[in-house]
Amino acid sequence: MKKVAIYGQSYSISAEKEMQILLEVLNENNIVSFIENKFYDLLVDGNILNKKYPTFSHFSDLNNSFDAMFTLGGDGTILRAVTYIRDLNIPILGINTGRLGFLATINKKNIKESINLILNGEFSVQERTLLSVKTSPETAAFEELDFALNEVTIARKNTTSMIGVKTSLNNEYLTNYWADGLIIATPTGSTGYSLSCNGPVISPDSKNFIITPIAPHNLNARPMVISDKTSIQLTVDSREKDFLISLDSRITTVPKNTEVFIEKAVFTIQSIIPKNQSFLQTLRTKLLWGEDTRNETNL
Repeated sequence: MKKVAIYGQSYSISAEKEMQILLEVLNENNIVSFIENKFYDLLVDGNILNKKYPTFSHFSDLNNSFDAMFTLGGDGTILRAVTYIRDLNIPILGINTGRLGFLATINKKNIKESINLILNGEFSVQERTLLSVKTSPETAAFEELDFALNEVTIARKNTTSMIGVKTSLNNEYLTNYWADGLIIATPTGSTGYSLSCNGPVISPDSKNFIITPIAPHNLNARPMVISDKTSIQLTVDSREKDFLISLDSRITTVPKNTEVFIEKAVFTIQSIIPKNQSFLQTLRTKLLWGEDTRNETNL
């Protein structure tokens, strides 16, 4: 590892120590670090850096000469970082200085240990599928950022009334979901918004997507797991003239006559998994699946 990028959405004094540990380990190993420009300015203002670092501010400033991107924050920070990486195949590793952290899995107490494992080759790289979104007529708001790592969500706007989301799979009509909205989630997103709406948890290497209605009024509507080779077509019926589409944390308003087309993106995001981490370990830690005292004798 010779060159890395570092990204953080905002600077908190509580993350000062973690940033210093990260830079210390990278500097000790003569690794060149590029820091996202706005994050760099915040670090400079906080007198956190002891020397100047090169910066980046856009996808075009990065290329495949970067060996990895480190993020400091929570899962939302990783979702924003993906907009810089896109199809460059730069592996990403999240240091969790946020809250729950399903994507940012590195505990801030284990930064040095985890990075040393990576430098010693003791890690795996997990490919994570993304969703690609097109609309008719085209929605200018997303432009080149027409993809999502976690989920694409259709939601009502300016109304307490439910909306109808007519859903077809591979051009075959499935149903019309009468609900507050509809979530199309990736395996990565299965532990996000979809999970809070009673969607299933599926492993990151599953070749599936999840369709999860938000507060459905048709009571027999349940989350559905489909192949990630499926093309999805959505149209919305609403009392209001507009509805919302969100791609991870990026939201735009579109008129209700807009058709939405969702399918698997042509590129993937590569997630670095140090030897001391795993998806199942994350589930046990974050969702407390091992908290049943009857399990203690089996550990």
